[in-house]
Amino acid sequence: MNTSSLIKELCKEKNISMAELARRLGQTPQNFAKKLKRETVSTEELMSIGDLLGVKFEQSFTLENGEKISISNES
Repeated sequence: MNTSSLIKELCKEKNISMAELARRLGQTPQNFAKKLKRETVSTEELMSIGDLLGVKFEQSFTLENGEKISISNES
């Protein structure tokens, strides 16, 4: 599943339109749709989406020994 699909699914689960999410991010719906199409949504934007929708965003690499190198929007 790509980033665009994940965001669309999240919006569906949270009952918010993609246009409304874009506005809450301070972007036009058209600009946000272009970013989704190009798959150029930044990590900072993904963290903001998590904050706006009240969900945890986490991105990580898991090493062979099980150790994780990660970032998240959780304090």
